Amino acid sequence: MVALYLTALLIRPAILDDHLGFLDNGKIRLGVDLNLGGAITYLSKSDSDVNVVNSADWGRQIQMSHYSGPNLFAPHGKRPTKAWEGLGWNPIQVGDSFGNRSKLLAYRNDGKSIYVKCIPMQWPLNNEPGECTFECWFKLDGQAVQVRSRMLNARADHTQYEGRDQELPAVYTNGPWYRLMTYSGDKPFSGDKLSQQPPVFMWRGWQATENWAALVDDSNFGLGVWHPGAYSFIGGFAGKTGAGGPHDDPTGYIAPVLKEMIDWNVDYDYRYTLILGKLDEIRKYVYDRAKRPTPPNYDFGKGRQHWVYRRAVDQGWPIRGGIHVTANSSHAELIGPDGFWLASEAPKLTLDATFAEGTRGAIVFWKRFGEPSFLPGNSMKLPIVPDGKDHRIVLDLVESPEYRGAITGVGLDVESASTTDHAQFVIRRISFGR
Repeated sequence: MVALYLTALLIRPAILDDHLGFLDNGKIRLGVDLNLGGAITYLSKSDSDVNVVNSADWGRQIQMSHYSGPNLFAPHGKRPTKAWEGLGWNPIQVGDSFGNRSKLLAYRNDGKSIYVKCIPMQWPLNNEPGECTFECWFKLDGQAVQVRSRMLNARADHTQYEGRDQELPAVYTNGPWYRLMTYSGDKPFSGDKLSQQPPVFMWRGWQATENWAALVDDSNFGLGVWHPGAYSFIGGFAGKTGAGGPHDDPTGYIAPVLKEMIDWNVDYDYRYTLILGKLDEIRKYVYDRAKRPTPPNYDFGKGRQHWVYRRAVDQGWPIRGGIHVTANSSHAELIGPDGFWLASEAPKLTLDATFAEGTRGAIVFWKRFGEPSFLPGNSMKLPIVPDGKDHRIVLDLVESPEYRGAITGVGLDVESASTTDHAQFVIRRISFGR
């Protein structure tokens, strides 16, 4: 059925082996599998047939993968397989763990770029299509693949679930590419020494302060993944290091991660780059194109800016004119994405917000480089006015002796006036500067 459906959509000269669409610019060769939602299953140098991408099962490849609630996710009376029941809602690009493929809806290849669109499958469930579509745009740039990925959601369940880590994307390499290299220090974009993450399974996380990581072989050749704006990565290696091909069990793994609230109707879009080459070439590609870290300016006029909530909800997608938050407990927490900026370059916080009468108070809290979580002393009280009117609050953060060094995250704690009168507030902008 899939092959018949595709006949009118595919440009046949771009398909090799009857199910792979290829791009080749003389430096690298990219292959997407049209039987597997258009996920990347092939990447090599143009003058080589050595493929770095692992496809030992349908949870690997280089592909889109998203997460949300509920947990347990059991639609239509179906139960997830025991091994994956903790994942909750998890559509992936290729297919499910029972061997049911996603459905390819569209494919275009003009020799310079590839576009694919599919209906993904819920990985933990048997033959349960996602109530969403996945789209990918691929373009070659020298030794790199520039990728745009998009999810259009259309869930029947309109519940607003808490934010969860998203794989942006999930990347799996073969056994020879087992050395997981990155920069995780406090001097990004200075040429400072790289570090090697342990080749472990289960996967572990770290802060990649240059927004990239790479799996390389013993000669330092391999695959880099660069996601501008993503400072949290997870990765590792499973199996025997140093050998194995696309259908063998040994595999390396990298995923840039952002925590996101995935609304029932969200239009979620992200971009990343795959870089094939020596380790110094991968880093140079990033250095030549990356914007250096600066203090953040979170403008919530059209989106959450990767912020998530605890014990609170907002108006839902689409976001317009700020995030309109309602606490569902005495304390609501708003937590921003991991980042990196110097306290000395951003001594002041500016908050544009409206707090209703049900609000008692608020604090801003932060974490510093090297701290795995927010510590109690890293906070200051915000002088809010709970009168339902727009206010601009400017806070001199350097009045706190704990606001120093490199800052890697920030959040707000908003306290309700009582256990029954929960706070309502609108945050329009949070910015850091002088």
